Amino acid sequence: MFFERIYDTDLAQASYVIGCQSNGEAVVIDARRDTDVYHRIAAANGLKIVAVTETHVHADYLSGTRELAADTGATMYVSGEGGPDWLYDFEASLLTDGGTITLGNITLTAAHTPGHTPEHLMFLVTDGAFSQDPGYALTGDFVFCGDLGRPDLLDEAAGGVDTRFIGAQQMFASLRDRFLTLPDHVQVHPAHGAGSACGKALGAVPSSTVGYERLNAWWGKYLEADDEEGFVAELLEGQPDAPAYFGRMKRQNLAGPAVLGERQPLAELDAAQVAAWLAANEATFVDTRSQTDVHRGTVAGSVNIPAIKSMATYGAWAIDPERDRRPLVLLADGPASAQAMWDHLIRVGIDDVSGYVTSIEGLPHHTPRLVQPDEVADFDKALLLDVRAKSEHEAGKVPGSEQLHGGRVLWNLEKLPNSGTIVTYCQSGVRSSVVASTLRHAGYDVVELEGSYAAWAAQQAK
Repeated sequence: MFFERIYDTDLAQASYVIGCQSNGEAVVIDARRDTDVYHRIAAANGLKIVAVTETHVHADYLSGTRELAADTGATMYVSGEGGPDWLYDFEASLLTDGGTITLGNITLTAAHTPGHTPEHLMFLVTDGAFSQDPGYALTGDFVFCGDLGRPDLLDEAAGGVDTRFIGAQQMFASLRDRFLTLPDHVQVHPAHGAGSACGKALGAVPSSTVGYERLNAWWGKYLEADDEEGFVAELLEGQPDAPAYFGRMKRQNLAGPAVLGERQPLAELDAAQVAAWLAANEATFVDTRSQTDVHRGTVAGSVNIPAIKSMATYGAWAIDPERDRRPLVLLADGPASAQAMWDHLIRVGIDDVSGYVTSIEGLPHHTPRLVQPDEVADFDKALLLDVRAKSEHEAGKVPGSEQLHGGRVLWNLEKLPNSGTIVTYCQSGVRSSVVASTLRHAGYDVVELEGSYAAWAAQQAK
């Protein structure tokens, strides 16, 4: 059996290629939209991708199932569980509990594991050339290494009302009736790692086993004691803020993400043309440098989405393609870096990129305003905005500040003052720069706290 994990550190997301080497067929599970990596793996290992599937309707990224199926002609398989509200709107083969995908000696068996979402599937993988029993569990957003998928995302980002309690109860039942009935040696391969907002304490290791999780994960004691009430309370306690773009991902993944097909390389653009577009408000400029460079001078009206480690994450905070149809112009070192940036952006459905420039020379200039840590208390401001997570704000904050997660700001403008200056901060300044530039782009007067909370705390300690 061929087995390879593909990990996107930007979104802390894992997809998998599993193949039968005896007949040369492969399946991809939880694919992302920039699909070249799967083609390279298949070609390097003499495999043909004949099936594409996913564990559930994802909220944190736009699924590549349709894209990869269009590339390869592979059969798409999606969950048929969860009821009518969770049926996909595009044609695909439906998998229900016990349904299988067979590739030569390899069998993937779907196990319905509701909790994170109503339609969620876990895939049990059997290598028939080696054993007649499953040896691997692709657990999606059900069981992570050291944690569980959060059951509150439908409330937090998809318009649900109190679905978290039913979801938490379903999670308890899925663990008891499906996961813990597996032998301890079965390997656990989840769809996310540390840094994902799909859980609150995900481990950084790539895999685990049923037995290890049974003995060591926080939830084991509740299952052993059959304490559903205690389990539900702890599972729901302290879940991180869910970025608002998660709601868009749910809708688009159910409807079926647009198939991009072969993308032509991005063109290097003439500065005069870009300047004309910006003057006519016909494009959005994306400054991809660090906040330190941006603070020395950037393009007027630009948004700061630093390349490239978290470009999908921060891009989805700063750009809502459902409401802002203007194409993007990227600041990039050259065609390779521009392409890599675009690859990250399409993972969250930010598809419309006109091209790139390699310099901001010849474009309208702006120098962001900063306030020093020892001056912020007396600075004339309408709002001091902490764009960190709730847990960070509760652990320590600048007095008088209000918290609103950076991934929610663009969707909660009604919570901001209609006039006056907004001062933003985060922990070190990266998130604050993203949010501040987004708000300036939307017409707000924004000043950033130099060095953010870390600098303010250091100044207080003197």
